[in-house]
Amino acid sequence: MKRSRKICVIGLGYIGLPTASLLATKGFKVVGVDVNEEAVRLINDGKIHIVEPDLDILVKSAVNSGNLSASLKPEEADFFIIAVPTPFKDGHQPDLSYVEAATEAIIPYLSEGNLVVLESTSPVGTTDMIHSRILKARKELEGRIFSAHCPERVLPGHILRELVDNDRIIGGVDKASTEKAVELYSSFVNGSIFPTNAKTAELTKLVENSYRDVNIAFANELSMICYDLDINVWEVIEFANKHPRVNILKPGPGVGGHCIAVDPWFVVHASPGLSRLIKTAREVNDSKPVHVIHRIKEKAARFKEPCIACLGLSYKANIDDLRESPAVEIVERLSDEKVGRLLVVEPHIEALPKALLKRENVELTDFASAFSKADIIALLVDHTDFFKADREKLKEKVVIDTRGIWA
Repeated sequence: MKRSRKICVIGLGYIGLPTASLLATKGFKVVGVDVNEEAVRLINDGKIHIVEPDLDILVKSAVNSGNLSASLKPEEADFFIIAVPTPFKDGHQPDLSYVEAATEAIIPYLSEGNLVVLESTSPVGTTDMIHSRILKARKELEGRIFSAHCPERVLPGHILRELVDNDRIIGGVDKASTEKAVELYSSFVNGSIFPTNAKTAELTKLVENSYRDVNIAFANELSMICYDLDINVWEVIEFANKHPRVNILKPGPGVGGHCIAVDPWFVVHASPGLSRLIKTAREVNDSKPVHVIHRIKEKAARFKEPCIACLGLSYKANIDDLRESPAVEIVERLSDEKVGRLLVVEPHIEALPKALLKRENVELTDFASAFSKADIIALLVDHTDFFKADREKLKEKVVIDTRGIWA
């Protein structure tokens, strides 16, 4: 494949920007498109608006090479990659408005031979929907344009490596689309590539995250059972995992992020009568923040004016991503219920998110200050910084460790 060919990446978030910058350093001409004017400005200055190890270096290199630019509008290209959010609406119904808007935005710029790839994790049938929308608006492209789904499979904090090294599942709306997408991804992916059809590729990604969600739900349910029975859950898990065929995951304050907390609902929506286990797992994990709040309120009742250090806001350790974070939900609800003064420690952000701004009982501070002032320490995210806590001084505090780092 000629590297001089052009790629238009729609969406410059946690997947789109690393993908665009990687492709640019591989020799493609890349224009990244986003509705966020500040993000577009920063990227064109060789800077980034999200936190991901080494991404700043890659973006700067890609921009300086002249192969990467950012824009508010799409441009004509050979390949179009859609990497926009796919959240859910009330009632856990899939919200495809971002995908639909991205599709409508690129339609005027499409031409014969173009390939449109949906990377956003999506409900089954979304790739077919995109292809149909394109042909409805541009009937002359019937049989002359290709559409495929290649879901991202990366871990925040390791995105740049995993974009290249991880295996990829690619499914087109027809055989020709699959082949064209495989050709594109083979030019920069070192992992194995497995061709299939669009619906199978879509469901495969949903199944991956649903499997993880079910496993986490088992751990979270076990943690609540152990609390009810006054048993150390960390010991139970450690001992149970000594069985050669048992591997229980670590429980936490819930499940967050744009994938595991969302994708299982797409499966439930697609087949509600048959997805009982997947739905129950989602409900267990969605209920875990309520359990944590109950535990904090129990301890706070001992104090006249409790001061609570809430350690961590992101949905997982050592990143700045707050999407669907149970920690944010916990702090927000503690604030609403005026449980006490809340000292929030999140070393990966510089300001509180909108949900917590302008709340008189919530303050963003550093670890040392929160640790010294708090009556209650609620560990919500296992950031590396928090492992350094003085164990002797912890004995002077009421500690609720939802991640077991001090257990």
